[in-house]
Parts: sequence; C-alpha cells; structure tokens
Amino acid sequence: MHTPVEEVPAEEPEAELPKEEFAEPEVTEPEAAETGVEEEQESVAELLETEPVETDANEPEEDQPEEAQPEEEQPVLIEPEVAEPEKEEPEMTEPEVAETEREEPEMTEPEAAGPELEISSERVSNEIPPIHVDYSGYTRQALIDALGLLLSQRTIQEISRDVENIRSTFYRRLNQESDEKLKKFLSEGGAEEEFKPAPDPLEDEFKILYEQFRVRRSEFSKVLEEEKDINLRKKLHIIDQIKHLLNTQESLNRTFNEFRELQHQWREIGPVPQTELHSLWENYHHHVELFYDYIKINKELRDLDLKKNLEQKIQICESAEELLLEPSVIKAFGELQKMHSQWREIGPVPIEKKDEIWERFREATNQVNKKHQDYYLNLKDEQKKNLDAKNHLCDQIDEILKKEVTNPKDWNDLSQEVVNLQRMWRSIGFAPRRDNNKIYDRFRAGCDEFFNRKREYFSRHRDDQHENLQLKTDLCVQAESLMNSTEWRKTADELVIIQKKWKEVGPIPRKYSDALWNRFRAACDAFFKRKSEFFSSQDTEQVENLKKKQELIEKVRNFSLTDDHSHDLGILKDIQKEFTSIGHVPLDKKDEVQRDFREGLHKLFNQLEVDEPQKEIIRYKQKVDNFVQSPKNRNRISSEREKLVNKLKQMESDIVLWENNIGFFAKSQKSESLIREVESKILQAKEKVQLLKDKIDMLDRFES
Repeated sequence: MHTPVEEVPAEEPEAELPKEEFAEPEVTEPEAAETGVEEEQESVAELLETEPVETDANEPEEDQPEEAQPEEEQPVLIEPEVAEPEKEEPEMTEPEVAETEREEPEMTEPEAAGPELEISSERVSNEIPPIHVDYSGYTRQALIDALGLLLSQRTIQEISRDVENIRSTFYRRLNQESDEKLKKFLSEGGAEEEFKPAPDPLEDEFKILYEQFRVRRSEFSKVLEEEKDINLRKKLHIIDQIKHLLNTQESLNRTFNEFRELQHQWREIGPVPQTELHSLWENYHHHVELFYDYIKINKELRDLDLKKNLEQKIQICESAEELLLEPSVIKAFGELQKMHSQWREIGPVPIEKKDEIWERFREATNQVNKKHQDYYLNLKDEQKKNLDAKNHLCDQIDEILKKEVTNPKDWNDLSQEVVNLQRMWRSIGFAPRRDNNKIYDRFRAGCDEFFNRKREYFSRHRDDQHENLQLKTDLCVQAESLMNSTEWRKTADELVIIQKKWKEVGPIPRKYSDALWNRFRAACDAFFKRKSEFFSSQDTEQVENLKKKQELIEKVRNFSLTDDHSHDLGILKDIQKEFTSIGHVPLDKKDEVQRDFREGLHKLFNQLEVDEPQKEIIRYKQKVDNFVQSPKNRNRISSEREKLVNKLKQMESDIVLWENNIGFFAKSQKSESLIREVESKILQAKEKVQLLKDKIDMLDRFES
C-alpha cells in the first residue's frame, strides 16, 4: 500500500553556514597611549580608543554569520535566525495512481500582496496571543485560527518562527487526513490509481493567511533598511553637535550635561547600515576623545565614572562566562552579540584594570566563538556527507528508471524500493546551501518520473487484465473437467500443462484474483488427491509383486540346464514372460530386482547353445521390460523405436550400395577376393537387418 505524496514547497528550506573568510583574528588589547596629562587626569578617550565598533543587531536574515572575535574589540556580527534551521524536510512517499496533487505555495518573496482573508470576529480577540507555542496538538482549523491571531495581534518580527511551525504542522495534518481518506477508499474496494482527493477549503484559507505573512515580512525588511538610513543621519547629526560643544562658551556643568544627553541619544538610536558602521564609530569616538580633552573633567568625577563602568563590565564578563554552560550554541552566540553592544556603550574603566577586565571578556568571547565555529565546521562536514548520501539515493532512482518493467509485480516491488529510498531521504539532514535545492529537485524529479510511468502502465494494461481474467476462467473450466478422471498419467500431464499456462497468463483485476485462484487450485488439488489415494492403495500389491519376482529370481538361479537346450530355452522364456507380467514393485527395490533377474538369465543364456541373434533378442526383451516397468521411461520406447528405424534404413541403404558395387568389379583373381569380402559384409548386414526388424516388432507389440 502506498501513501500519497506530501506536498512540498518549490524551495526546500536551507541551512545557513558561516562564510569561510571570517577567520578569527588574534585579539589583542592595545597598550595605553602615551600622554602628557597626569595619570589621574587621563582622559576617558584613552580608554575608549580600543572599544569595539558598533554591530547592527537587526541585520537581515540573508547575512552570513561571522565569528564574534574582535580585533581591537571589533564588532561581533549577529547570527541570523535561520542559521539554526529546524530539520523539517518535506516528506515524499509514493503517490497513488491517478492521484491529484496539491500545490503548496512557493517559498519566495511575492511582488504584490495576494488576496486578503477576512479573519472572523469569533477568532480574533483583544488578548495578545502567546508566541513560541507547541502547535503539535492543534487541529488544522485551530492552526488557521492561531495564524490569524498572530497576524492581527503581533508584529512580524515576533511571529516568524511560530508561523513556520504552524505551516509545518498544518501540512503534516493535511497529509495524515489524506492518507486516512485513501485507506478508507481502498477498504471500500477502490483502486489506488482511481483515488482523487477532494478540494480542501481549509488549505485555501491557510494559503491566503500565509501570503499575508510573506507580504508583511517583505514590507518589514524594506522599512528596516529605511530606518537604518534615518539612524545614520541622526548619529551624524549627534557627532556634529559634539563638535559644536567644543566651541561653546557655556558653563562646564551645562556643557557636560549636554554631552551626556547626546550620548544617551546615541545609544537610543537603532542600527545603521553595515557598510557605514566602522567609519561612523571611529568618527564618534574621535570626537568623544576630543571632548574629554576639552573639558578636562575633574579626577573625582572621572574616577566615579570609571568605577561605575568597571562594575558594569565585570557583570558583563560574568554573564559571558555563564554562556559557556548554555547548551544551545546559537543562543549563546546571539547573547554574546548583545553583550558586546553593551560593552561598547559603557565607556572606559580605571587604567590599572583596563587590561585585566578586557582580557577576561576577550577570553570568554574566544571560547564562545570557538564553540560556535566548531558547530558550523561540524555542520558543514555533516552537510557534505548528507549531499553524498542524497546523490547516492538519486543514483539508485536513476538505476530504477533504467529498468524495463513489464508486469505489475515488478512495478509494485520497485514501488516499495522507491518508497524505502524516500524514507531514507527523509532521515538525512540538509545538504550544503548551494546544493540543497538542486539535489532535492533531482530526487523529486526521479520519483515523479517513476510514479508517472507506473500510472501510465496500469492505465494502459487495465484492458489486458480483463482479457487475462477470461483466459484464466477458461483454464478453470478445463481443470474442473479433468478433476474426476481416472487416467492418472495422462490427466496429470494435462493438468501440469494447464498449470504452466496459468502461470504464463498475466495478472487479473485484484477483486477477482483470490476467488479465481482458489477455484483453479481446488480443481487441481481434487484430482491429485484422488491420484495419491489410488497409488497409496497399491503399496500392498507392490510388496506382493516383489515377493513373486524374488521367487522367480531364485528359480532362475537354481535352474539346471538339461541336454535339451531347446526345451530349456522355452522354460526360460516362460519365466521371463511371467516376470514381465507381474506388476510394479516398491520403487526402492525396482533396480535391484531388475538387475538380479537380468544377470541370472544372461548367465543361463550364455550356457545355452543358442545362436547370437536369438540371445540378442532375449537380452533386448529384458531391456524393453525395464522400460515398461518404469513409468518415467515409458516414453523411451518411442525414441528407441525411432533410433532402430533410422539404423535399419541406413543398413538397407548400405546393402543396396554394396550389391551395386559388386557389378563394377572386373573379373580377376584380385577382384574375386574383394567380391567375397563384400558379399560377406552384405550377409552380416542382412542378419543385422533381420535383428533390427525383430526388435522393432517387439517394441510395436509393447506399444500396442
């Protein structure tokens, strides 16, 4: 039994891998800069000069992940959410013959929004639906309701993972229901190639909602890029305002407060385009350093600020070290990005703690990065192995497609092989991203080609099956006409021929198969059962026959020849005739009895003064008796007769040739010698001709 194909998107989900060029640089904390200012007056800018540049935590998912190993505290790139894909590869099982396939929406960004689906007021409430829910127990209607609530009450960035989980669960439920409908259809007597699933309104409703999600996701990405450009302009404006503070004539306290406010505004502004990130951060820190030099902040205020910064960075170090115990590498990596952003925003620490605290944070970063890098290296190797395994499965599909299939049994056997290959495919993980869609398309195309051929075969041979039904019905009638016959050998041979014909006839419709086979088998079994019972009753008679033949053998062994050889020969012939007239003996004693009797006769015949031709006839009769006694050798009588007839014709032809040749010899002393030799050969040949005729007559009597 074959289950229907689970419909899959045109694009198989892809696993993200980090780019190979993002190797981890050696991280070093630069030496403190030489300055002419007193140590207690050292500017905060000196401590900021090695701070990492800003990382955009909301880069689009298309960015490849990069290791968070800062060089002079360089930015740690955010890992895209898709970097840890859920292994939800599409199921593929054998489609039923003539099955109508469903199309699941392609996983590509739409150019325009699809039709909007009104979400009923019964399903929408003011209560914000939860996210990251386990949807495995939901019905399809409940999944549609949940998707509608998420779209109406949550932002697009909050619900992406939930939507994909809902989608996966929905189509799993849909295929389960389709399997159940197919099983019910088959149980009611339907043929698998005739099954056509009815249109599914819930699937149409789900597709409309999912299309809305895709449109909103595309719009959100566009808005995010526009916001980054706006944020860049805002931060450039803040840098200009810091420049202005360097030339202000206001009080120091007021200027410092304005500076703090600008710093606060800087931190509140969201991400900027990645291409501008590094130069923007260097520009900002340069002017911050100039500002600190300009205002010459007093030592007490600076020390308090540095101490506060140190406490915050110690807390970040502790949090980073706790990430080493986090089981999810992806989650730990994402949290580390946030910590690096916080670290950059905090500001400098006391000079004597600068190297120590930075080294502590750097060490934790290196260890998290190492686990992250190892994870993706292992993932890359695993995906390469997966690609090799999937290529091997595709090769097996190609080999199956090369086979010439001419009967339903072979089609069904190959179908099971393909289903097993599909099951193996589903157990294999993702291939590398650049190969994943290509290898999936190849495998899917091979499976579709196979099942299309199978569907065409069964459609084309449906008429042949009905013709085979008539042929097998005729064979049943023939077998039933012979089931009561008592001509055991002849009827058995005829039934064997009928059974061979039955095997040669092709398949018939399944609903008639068992009943017709039972009818045919019952007729054959009835005859062979009667035959077996008949021959079983012959066992006692065969034992009695054995005893009689053994008595004749003893009689031959104890026979004493007299002077009247003609009389003795007559008695031996009578004994031989009596031996032949006795019926069959047990099969395991047959050869032994024949051998003992033949040896006894030959010994006596050799002692008799009987000419050689007559002895030959007597011995040959014993040979023919053996043919008759063995049922499996009876057909040898015909072949033996044919052989003797051919030999007789050749001998007669030779005699004619020799007699003609005598007339050509010239009369001379030498020719007379040759003539006598040829005449002798002719005489011997005529004796052999007569012997052959006697043997043929003997065979004819046995056959009659």
